[in-house]
Amino acid sequence: MWWKKKQEAHKRPYVAAVIPAAGSSSRMKECNKLLLDLEGIPLLARTLLTFERSPLVDEIIVVCREIDMLPYAKLCEAFGITKVHQMVRGGASRAESVWKGVQACKEETDLIAIHDGARPLLSQQTLEQVIQDAAEHGAAAPLVPMKDSVKRLEDGFIAGDVPRMSIAAVQTPQIFTSDCIRKALKNAMDKGLSPTDDCAAAELIGVSVFASQGEYTNIKVTTPEDMLIAQAFLQEMEYE
Repeated sequence: MWWKKKQEAHKRPYVAAVIPAAGSSSRMKECNKLLLDLEGIPLLARTLLTFERSPLVDEIIVVCREIDMLPYAKLCEAFGITKVHQMVRGGASRAESVWKGVQACKEETDLIAIHDGARPLLSQQTLEQVIQDAAEHGAAAPLVPMKDSVKRLEDGFIAGDVPRMSIAAVQTPQIFTSDCIRKALKNAMDKGLSPTDDCAAAELIGVSVFASQGEYTNIKVTTPEDMLIAQAFLQEMEYE
């Protein structure tokens, strides 16, 4: 493993994963998308199993609605997910939910990985790489280049091009040192801000986030169409 290659490293960092899973799934026709079957395994179980199976992750904190705590606990039991040490009640916004999850991490935590509960196809390779980059740079997140042309709009009309080389789509896990993300989220909460993601919260306090290489398969399932895409990706992976 990468940490063993560093002469100064006597032990790897303690890594906690915070999984926000408190959304209402409003675009999934009033069902809890995290419990939907994805090729024989519930979507949330696939997400959690990635962190469960990683030798670099020590504990998992699930942030969810109170009504989902029992179903999620049963899911963990059914799939042998033992690293979920706590289930924390979510807040009114994603930022508040993540803040509650971060607060639940142990004091000895070195790195906190924040990953969308609805991203079930994260690979071990990407997870390890982002952890390594965060350990080296203090903050890291996976990104993928934009495929489509991007335009700037003014008054409903195209006003010009945005060079694709200058932009990318950010994914999760977004990983930070414990001190960094605690300060960033507290700053956002104190100021009543709702950053679009955890990188944005870190940027507000002047933290530069390293751009790790992401994967196009690491999609976030938001709509019924996304489930079809995730199923297609999984079927392709099984044939590889």
